[in-house]
Amino acid sequence: MKKMSKLCSASAFTHKLGGKWKLAIIYNLRNRKLRFGQLATRIDGVSRKVLTDHLKQMENDGLIKRESFKETPPRVEYSLTHASQELEPVLVAIDFWVNNLENPCIFKISRKSSAKRQNK
Repeated sequence: MKKMSKLCSASAFTHKLGGKWKLAIIYNLRNRKLRFGQLATRIDGVSRKVLTDHLKQMENDGLIKRESFKETPPRVEYSLTHASQELEPVLVAIDFWVNNLENPCIFKISRKSSAKRQNK
């Protein structure tokens, strides 16, 4: 039963945050509100259509908040909801992991661990 609940948690995570850009959106909205154009320029390689689609999905999933202002020209700001703010420790762990990938010692450990698994 435990394996099933872990699988369901992983599936739920990938369902809500899967896709190439959703974690990048959350990462860029940490501790700030951004307008659509600001997000588009901060996330290199994302098309405006895909960004729009992801923002709508994430708003529907309760991960981001969209605040529109009755101004001319219209202004919309995006920010994180409480649910996505709780991902901060995950983002810190991802940062740590990525930064340590450049450390050759990790690859040596991985090779040793891999060799040990193959010998078992």
